[in-house]
Amino acid sequence: MEHHHDEHEHSLAADLAAMFNLNRDRRQTLRWLLAGASALPVLGCGGSDASGTTSASTTTTTTTTTTTTTSASGSCAVIPEETGGPYPADGSNSNNGGVVNVLTQSGVVRSDIRGSFGGASGTAAGVPLTIKLQIVNTNNNCAALANAAVYLWHCDRDGNYSLYSTGVTNQNYLRGVQETDSNGSISFTTIYPGCYSGRVPHVHFEVYASLARATSASNRIRTSQFAFPDAASNAVYASTGYTASARNMASITLATDNVFSDGYSLQMATVTGNVTDGFVATLVVAVSA
Repeated sequence: MEHHHDEHEHSLAADLAAMFNLNRDRRQTLRWLLAGASALPVLGCGGSDASGTTSASTTTTTTTTTTTTTSASGSCAVIPEETGGPYPADGSNSNNGGVVNVLTQSGVVRSDIRGSFGGASGTAAGVPLTIKLQIVNTNNNCAALANAAVYLWHCDRDGNYSLYSTGVTNQNYLRGVQETDSNGSISFTTIYPGCYSGRVPHVHFEVYASLARATSASNRIRTSQFAFPDAASNAVYASTGYTASARNMASITLATDNVFSDGYSLQMATVTGNVTDGFVATLVVAVSA
């Protein structure tokens, strides 16, 4: 790894302490304590995450779930703050090579995140997925937040996180940054993430006030995650390459997930498409900016 800043290197205990500090409200702290060993990061696959909220979510077809985060009056709720987990690569923790910050690497600002970049090679295989997020500002009557930036990352179809997990420490795929347009919108081309033991399939992201500030986790204004409707995940996991995900998915639910168990309506993406043509996941993300 090319990253340094020794003063940021952490032990596991320090990493977990940092995760506590991401959201200090009493409910999240209790959930971390209750999660116990299941919330500890497992090197090679998966991570640990926590927090959520509640509202209404409706499954409309076998592959589509809808959620409402804004209303005609322009009111909206800030998406819950979540831990970035043990594999953020945003300068906040270390891998075996030291502090790792993909945000400072040339080439990280990109829409297609399936391949590694900046001298790394390799492409994540899997069912195609397009992620479309719209960022809105609760401090401005939920108007679109233009010229903000979003750093997004997730595991591959085997449940591994690039730069951290065994076998993919030399990869940096499935990580990227985009700047929102005048409508507050961004789009990423990626693959449908796998399901590793202890977590439902999910995507991590951080919102920054501007592209210029999206260079260090210390500048982020929100960290969260979004989930997928079970029908879409089960359809993907029945396809080639997702055998382990299908097995893990059978033993976890949104209700037992340590992030989404207390509610997920503001974090449930709308998903359309199919395995042959690929899927599209959309979500409106409200932040206080």
